[in-house]
Amino acid sequence: MDKKIFIVIGIGIAAITALLVSSSIPQGDVFVVPQKNDKLGIIVNTPTQQVTLDQIKKTYSRADESGAGRTNLYLFWNHVEPEREKYNFRDTDVLMSLNKNNGMQTTLYFSIVNGRTIGPYPTWMGTPGFGTSLETKATTTIDAILSRYDGAIDTVIIGAELDSYFDDADGSVNLYRESFNNIYNELKQKHPDIKMGNAFSLNNVLNKNLTSYVSEFADTGDFVAFTYLPVDRINDITKTPEQAKADLQKALDMVPNNQVAFFELSWSTADTIGGSESSQAEFIKTAYEFYRENQSKIEFFNWYRIYDRPDGSCIIDQKFSESQVSLTNNDQYVRERLGNYICNAGLLKTDDSAKSGWGELKKQIGAS
Repeated sequence: MDKKIFIVIGIGIAAITALLVSSSIPQGDVFVVPQKNDKLGIIVNTPTQQVTLDQIKKTYSRADESGAGRTNLYLFWNHVEPEREKYNFRDTDVLMSLNKNNGMQTTLYFSIVNGRTIGPYPTWMGTPGFGTSLETKATTTIDAILSRYDGAIDTVIIGAELDSYFDDADGSVNLYRESFNNIYNELKQKHPDIKMGNAFSLNNVLNKNLTSYVSEFADTGDFVAFTYLPVDRINDITKTPEQAKADLQKALDMVPNNQVAFFELSWSTADTIGGSESSQAEFIKTAYEFYRENQSKIEFFNWYRIYDRPDGSCIIDQKFSESQVSLTNNDQYVRERLGNYICNAGLLKTDDSAKSGWGELKKQIGAS
């Protein structure tokens, strides 16, 4: 599934930060937080897209209760560099200040490949192909981001949903891998402690037997990352928590000689697609058991999101591949089910009440 969760989170972050750009974090608004496990993360999102600074600070306070010590920063190139080498850091400064003040290390998602889509690139770039020009520009921009937030960002995902890019969009494995390696080598000279890798959709890889793409990148970069939804190709939840745990093990098996990162782990409670609060809580329990059993192999382990979104607000406007639609002959059906999944993938409901998975997550992070 192309773009999957990345689309929705990216839109959510953009909507939040667009309303924060006129705000600033007061200089004295710094507090001491307890020591956290920076390998265990949670994606900080609000229950609505339009929020105030006070609301998002409250959301960080709720996230702080979990004990998670990491989150993701979704940063698209066209937003951060609207003009060449003239950067827009107003939004990210707010979010990175909140991450720092709440003791959360950050994984940067920087979009060069995002599923079927290349980019999105700034308009001043046109539509570049992979090669020296793109690599030079990408290196310059990522270097500017890492330098600005020195010490706060420790991992970077440069290409995501590569399985969809290579399979549905007929992208070139060799061209992308060469470009990634060139960007990686240049950035390592300036930021030797930053770890960089690529991401795949684990459920898409398994549902469509695309393991060969993962194998092509198993030894590339410092880690291989995965998103995971326990769904079939039309977005029904078809796994038991134990079967989902077995899927996580398959990710380790596909990458025997490199670190594995779980970028976005999720389990929806939407009953329309087979989800429930009890199965979400059970998966959290089994997933963190898996983490403790394999933590030396795992770079980081992130739960997808803290809050639900209102039903019907998670709009998926990206079309799915013909192989998925052919199962139902209805692209809208597949998109609506993914929207239902995402809107109900949080651990707190939109009214701020907790699902049973919230207590389970806090328990499991505390035990890790």
